[in-house]
Amino acid sequence: MAAPLPIIDLHCDLLVYLTDVPGSAADKVEEIGCAIPSLLQGNVRLQVMAIYSAVGAGSSNYARLQSKMFKELATADNCLVPVTDATSLGQVLQSSAEEPTIGVVAAIENASGFCEEDDDLEEGFKKLENIITDCGRILYISLTHHTPNRFGGGNMSDLGITTDGKLLLDYLHGRRIAVDLSHTSDALAHDILNHIDSQRLDIPILASHSNFRPVWQHNRNLPDELTQEIIRRQGLIGMNFLRAFVNNHEPEALLQHIRYGLENGAENTVCFGADYFYVADHPDQERFPFYFTEHEQAGISYNYILSELRKNLTPIQVEKIAFGNTADFIQRLWAI
Repeated sequence: MAAPLPIIDLHCDLLVYLTDVPGSAADKVEEIGCAIPSLLQGNVRLQVMAIYSAVGAGSSNYARLQSKMFKELATADNCLVPVTDATSLGQVLQSSAEEPTIGVVAAIENASGFCEEDDDLEEGFKKLENIITDCGRILYISLTHHTPNRFGGGNMSDLGITTDGKLLLDYLHGRRIAVDLSHTSDALAHDILNHIDSQRLDIPILASHSNFRPVWQHNRNLPDELTQEIIRRQGLIGMNFLRAFVNNHEPEALLQHIRYGLENGAENTVCFGADYFYVADHPDQERFPFYFTEHEQAGISYNYILSELRKNLTPIQVEKIAFGNTADFIQRLWAI
């Protein structure tokens, strides 16, 4: 039997869990699907950790707590190591099964985490730099979450970009930080792409944890025109494991999302963005169970999915989904 493939995953909410939940711990596999023992069991070699905030007063303080938690995790005596360049990425991908290491890099899920609605924009940019200092590097930033904010419309709205949203994109030009479309409205996503093109900005694009809308109708999933733009711009689309974005009833639909991507030109684009988070205190009872059994924790999900994909895909295609596409993207993004 071949050795298990290394896994790169573009999105989890371990930082929110550790910052927010009383009695939380990074090894509690019974509480969150991306607990460290599960990541090790799933052969995850790079995990992107989101710094999430809702829109509202105190959002930047909440995000800063998470950036400090990231720094604490990445410098503690454990198997986690910060990944900040192509060299450290290569090292974690090649770490041995006997002494595995998990690389970690931070991302920002909602720009309200560094710039609240009433903040001076320049002060917000300073808060962003503080987060980057804490974390060493930020892989991507999402302008919004579900609801609108000062930068544009979230995925539960139809609003486009604002003046502040354009100024944020201008600020990110050449910074080697990608912009994430997973939580934008369709209008905001198109406005982001149009502003990047009209101003000739150097900003890569990805959708860190989104599936395909033609496979499952949900506004968190990508319509074909945005999928094709991400492909054209050599970005990434991380497959989301949440049942609400896969299919309410059919776990094998996640494989359908992956195959749909490959059939529509995304062979160099599709990757993983599982979106594991703490669900026990979630108020919406109708969303339980949040994950199908096959996808509910990292220790089983990636191996299960890849074993199913091997029945129809080539080894190279499976390697690209597991880690290759994301590794190539990061190496391009961080190239000197």
